[in-house]
Amino acid sequence: MNLEKVVFGFFIVLAATLNFGFFIGDIDRPELHNVYELFAAIVVNLIATVLKFGDRTQIGAIHLATSLVADLQLLAAAITWAVAMYASGIGMTAEMTASVVSLSGGALFANIVSVAILIAETVMMRR
Repeated sequence: MNLEKVVFGFFIVLAATLNFGFFIGDIDRPELHNVYELFAAIVVNLIATVLKFGDRTQIGAIHLATSLVADLQLLAAAITWAVAMYASGIGMTAEMTASVVSLSGGALFANIVSVAILIAETVMMRR
């Protein structure tokens, strides 16, 4: 068993599950979407992105692209959350929560694509 591949797969799947955990729930109810879960999703996605650097294959390039999309979406969600809470003073209204959750949904889609590529790559691998 290759430890590097285990760690790589672990972080890809963990990124997707953390993002899913934040995303799930009514889109307009802020009490169902924890800011710490969003933070954890961002950190794990960034770690997964770093692990994807260095792979010079076409599949590696697609892995990196999906990870960068997820990072961008999650960072935009965090900035939207911060602006709502601290800059605008309106707090997490239903509208702002929907925006944050929608952005994390885009990141979730990118994470799902990354997991699908990982599974396809694993199935295609021959001993």
